[in-house]
Amino acid sequence: MAVALWDLTRPGRRVRGDSRLIWALVIVLANFVGPIVYFVAGREDIADEADAGLPARDALPGQVVPTQAGVPPLGPPTRASPATPPSSTAAPAPPGGSVSAAPSSGGPAPGPGIDPLSLPGAPVRGLPVHRPLTPGESAISARALTKRFGTGESSVLALDRLDLDVPAGSVFGLLGPNGAGKTTTLRILSGLAHSTGGTATVAGIQVDAGGPALTARIGYLDQDPRYYGWMSGRELVTLVGRLHGFDGYLLERRAEEVLEQVGLASAADRRVESYSGGMRQRLGIAQALVNQPPLLILDEPVSSLDPEGRRDLLALIAELRGTATVLFSTHVLSDVERICDRVAILDHGHLVTEGPLDELLDRYASPIYRLEPEPGQESAVATLVERLRAATWATDVTAAHGLLRVTVSDPAWAAREILPVVVEAGVALAAYERVRPTLEDVFIELVGRDRTGNVA
Repeated sequence: MAVALWDLTRPGRRVRGDSRLIWALVIVLANFVGPIVYFVAGREDIADEADAGLPARDALPGQVVPTQAGVPPLGPPTRASPATPPSSTAAPAPPGGSVSAAPSSGGPAPGPGIDPLSLPGAPVRGLPVHRPLTPGESAISARALTKRFGTGESSVLALDRLDLDVPAGSVFGLLGPNGAGKTTTLRILSGLAHSTGGTATVAGIQVDAGGPALTARIGYLDQDPRYYGWMSGRELVTLVGRLHGFDGYLLERRAEEVLEQVGLASAADRRVESYSGGMRQRLGIAQALVNQPPLLILDEPVSSLDPEGRRDLLALIAELRGTATVLFSTHVLSDVERICDRVAILDHGHLVTEGPLDELLDRYASPIYRLEPEPGQESAVATLVERLRAATWATDVTAAHGLLRVTVSDPAWAAREILPVVVEAGVALAAYERVRPTLEDVFIELVGRDRTGNVA
């Protein structure tokens, strides 16, 4: 055997005839003994799982199957077999606990209340099953959150002691004009930026000290995401999954699922550099979903999509209600009205208002009357506009595209007075109705318009 080893280490590594037989025997023994050792070790692992009270299963190499009660595995179907009763010394699984995986060094499985994601050297290769947040619990809580860029007189205060609570399971819209602090807030909450002052927790984890435990619970989409153009969409989603610690069949299965969810299954193997802007935005949603996070933080998630793509992704976000918490910023106010439960409006780093959407509309939006005069009455319509603007109960009167919008401060008084004013002006109406105020009306009343005259 010493001669055989010397043949491998000496220059040229030419195995002499008297060493060939030895190496042939070594190879035969390795091929014979290896499967036996693998089989015995594998059965011991399964026995260990049974002793810990885990259900019997057929595992793929490198695969960890979720073991939380009621959570089906994402791997291939397993053979039906009764679960081994837990031993008297086995620790009970924590309520709503995560997927558990023993460290590769053979150490004990995490006990009650221990998050396996926080164990050093023990990557979780299955999809995580995080503790569900209960209704009424805050998925995000920020207190006196402050962010200042620069120092001295030239510094900029982006967030000024922001207090914010996002209920678990809600779809929460963050609004504000350009420079209001929306993106800064999202980046701090996701751990991508540090606050100057204040505190914030996400899913019960302190943001400043969250580390891997925080990122494992968040799916994040930046306002202007950049990708490796030479990768395919599937490769990029798989890369993000590997960064979260996933591997093997479960990762392949999850990548397929999220690409199908966002409508990129047919383009999954194309290079990202060939994707349109809307397709890149869809890919951003897919990579944010790949780790099945309980919290999604999305910065302008539908900004680059066409109307059909916007509709599909808004429907996808709405479907997550109750199973995940979604916090997203947008400048498209109609999108917020379509899917959001609650809304917060920021302006110059301050929280202007926050609450359920319907309550904000009732609290801040004044009643609006919509009048459509018959064509060919320009002179009479001009007279009507002057008289409406002079009325004490009318706070705003606009005339555009043949329509009149009258915002009133006293709905009861306006309901009695507006039609007599129309009759006195001699205007014939084709339509007259009281319309429901929109979020845009609330936004303009509270924040106004930006310097370009457009709603941000």
